[in-house]
Amino acid sequence: MKVVILCGGLGMRLREETEVKPKPMVEIGGMPILWHIMKTYAYYGFNEFVLCLGYKGEAIKKYFYNYEIMANDFTVELGTKKIEIYSKHSENGWKVTLVDTGLNVMTGARLKKVERFIDSDTFMLTYGDGVIDLDINKLLAFHKSHGKIGTVTGVFPLLTYGELSIRGDRVLSFEEKPANDKHSISGGYFVFNKRIFDYLSEKDSCVLEREALKKLVDEEQLKVFVHNGFWQCMDTYRDYVYLQEIWKKSEALWKKW
Repeated sequence: MKVVILCGGLGMRLREETEVKPKPMVEIGGMPILWHIMKTYAYYGFNEFVLCLGYKGEAIKKYFYNYEIMANDFTVELGTKKIEIYSKHSENGWKVTLVDTGLNVMTGARLKKVERFIDSDTFMLTYGDGVIDLDINKLLAFHKSHGKIGTVTGVFPLLTYGELSIRGDRVLSFEEKPANDKHSISGGYFVFNKRIFDYLSEKDSCVLEREALKKLVDEEQLKVFVHNGFWQCMDTYRDYVYLQEIWKKSEALWKKW
């Protein structure tokens, strides 16, 4: 089963890092957040990836093209093309397809443009900027149980600011950045049947969330898998700093491997 990862956005709200690299290549603990996402899927046995590239996609291509050399020790015989690699990483068996889906292209069009690489009835999709401690196998089992076209993971993110409980001008309680357990949002970890491609076009303006998902909702073809655990996207520099901090403290709950 393929895992499609959307990696083409401009990352405008993280310009401190994305001026020189695409957002999926921004590092957490010395490794790109894209690698963290892929490690999560691989932990549950899913190691075939299709990456939808756009902004600075050549950086992602170079990263994986040179991965074996950069991640391992090796011997090179000068004057020839002979290289002996001493593999020491745990990514052996990963199959990564890198597809240039265009620069100013919306999410639906990017997904439609990789349709030819999806060779099973079911596939998974996520964005290249969010980490989660989700049990992927449970998500997939839920999707298979209801038989609809799509499943979206619902998450409860931390609030950006402290939450006040008040009565009149009296503060009843204060909680610093609590979990938002009142309203869920899309965590971006999807499972789809291939029929989703019938709802998409290759027009650059096709937005997955605006066109396809709304149609699935109208047709009662979208279910939600509620995840009450950890989830965090890297949308802003503040998010980046937060993820770095919890990684350094060994509190990165998404790290299952």
